[in-house]
Amino acid sequence: MVEFGDFAYLCKMDKSKIKVCVGLSGGVDSSVAAYLLKREGYDVFAMFMQNWHDAESTLHGDCEWEEDRFVAEMVARKIGIPFYFVDLSGQYRQRVVDYMFDEYAKGRTPNPDVLCNREIKFDAFLQLARKYGADYVATGHYCRREILRCVQDDREIYRILEGADPNKDQTYFLCQLTQEQLSKALFPIGDISKPEVRRIAREADLPSAEKKDSQGLCFVGKVDLPTFLKQKLASVEGDVVEVYDAYYTADPLYNWQQNTLSGLLKADAVLERTVRYAPEEKVLTSDGRPLGESPFEEAKLSALTDEELTRLAMPLRYDIRFETETYRSGRRHIKKTRYKENPFGKIVGTHEGAQFYTIGQRKGLGVGGHTEPVFVIATDTEVNRVYVGEGHAHKGLSRFCLRVVPGEIHWIRPDLVMQPGEMRRYRVRIRYRQPLQSTTLIRRESGLYILFDAPQRGISPGQFAVWYDGEEMLGSGVI
Repeated sequence: MVEFGDFAYLCKMDKSKIKVCVGLSGGVDSSVAAYLLKREGYDVFAMFMQNWHDAESTLHGDCEWEEDRFVAEMVARKIGIPFYFVDLSGQYRQRVVDYMFDEYAKGRTPNPDVLCNREIKFDAFLQLARKYGADYVATGHYCRREILRCVQDDREIYRILEGADPNKDQTYFLCQLTQEQLSKALFPIGDISKPEVRRIAREADLPSAEKKDSQGLCFVGKVDLPTFLKQKLASVEGDVVEVYDAYYTADPLYNWQQNTLSGLLKADAVLERTVRYAPEEKVLTSDGRPLGESPFEEAKLSALTDEELTRLAMPLRYDIRFETETYRSGRRHIKKTRYKENPFGKIVGTHEGAQFYTIGQRKGLGVGGHTEPVFVIATDTEVNRVYVGEGHAHKGLSRFCLRVVPGEIHWIRPDLVMQPGEMRRYRVRIRYRQPLQSTTLIRRESGLYILFDAPQRGISPGQFAVWYDGEEMLGSGVI
């Protein structure tokens, strides 16, 4: 196979005959993407898409998207390219927001930005751009696209690589794209650092040069998530339960998982059981282990049955029952009711709905009186309970294994699809900006199992696990 970078590949063509639609958001990244394409001689036009009309959900009211549109239009005028406004709010609500509501109602944690790229930017938006005559759609993502040409059959395979700026790599948000979508995508700033993008914008006197980076939902803006979710999900008061360490000593699943992990280890390997935390840096540390070294014996991993792997990847289900007792209080011995002390946990507060919380969450719990921070370790939407634990080293925060069911496994590179029975070493992240973690991927008929070399904090159903080989993103799956 022969490898080409985007511009090395396209420069063989007459650029003036290549029509590119830039998704212009009003931010500096997409502005510089449009500017660079125009400077290179491509036939460029811009489209700004509105995805949301409900101003009550955003923290800044309805002026935010209007300001973005105004800046985007000024940028297009400055560069000298046609500008179009398109309304994709109906499709966005149906294909992104409704999915979000449904996932949160089930107690899962979706990533709307991943869905926005898969369903809107590189689908609905792409189809509309092609009606305007576009050959490609370009965005301001910090990532790189390269092309492998198979000499034998003249077939092209599209690779997506991490952006050159390690602090801004955005491949994670594109983890669900297909070969067809990548064949029509361009990422002009993938080889440039963020400071360089700012410098180019200033030198070109682009109106967005000093504009702050956008936050919040994709093309919606910064939202108060609980308020946003309460549009469809009812608020129902429930208990916040703190789980004590004694629970894990008695829990059969936790002990089976820990004993199984110990039995899989190489003879000289030592396994940390909870996530390491660097308080001076206020960050979770990466595992720091070279990809080639695994603490687990390959033969022992191969010998695990599908049932054992499924159990190893299973999150704990907390079942702490509280009994009440009556007692006399005060001089008048008034009869009152209280919960009996429970060695496994304690009710420490109330919440407005378990569906509004996510694993690993620290803020908004309203639980005080602790020396260390308190985190959500599990939610149960069926009984409407939120379970919390104190401290970064709490056992309920850490897991080693997760499962992606067969229907949720997505490969960007179809030529590299794993078959049942295969095992491979890849790096994986389960959230944007998380340092890549060393793992073993195990493919079985029952799904894809990801076994981390070191414990991971806050693994939540509904999140996307994304795997990389070196700097190339190969695929993803919903946990």
